[in-house]
Amino acid sequence: MRASSSSSYKLSGSIVWWILMVAVVVAAAGGGGVAAAVTCSPLQLSSCVSAIRSSTPPSKLCCTKIKEQRPCLCQYMKNPALKPYVNTPNARKVASTCGTPFPKC
Repeated sequence: MRASSSSSYKLSGSIVWWILMVAVVVAAAGGGGVAAAVTCSPLQLSSCVSAIRSSTPPSKLCCTKIKEQRPCLCQYMKNPALKPYVNTPNARKVASTCGTPFPKC
């Protein structure tokens, strides 16, 4: 029956797999928190993936998470595994739409 599933199921599975792999890379690279109140975790931005990849408007949850993770964005951009996703025009657009200035790193 899964063969009849829409491609969105496969895309969602691919996104989840990508996020998990990124989390492993960050953890292996020693991606600790930037500030005591913030735990840097790219998984926290999973609610923003569709907005970043497809230019759809970000959800309220995405905006909340991108504001929480703002102190971590420079760290994510320095990570070769995350940079192609975080340092994009769509990612900047999502941050701007959420009222979160993109940091200058």
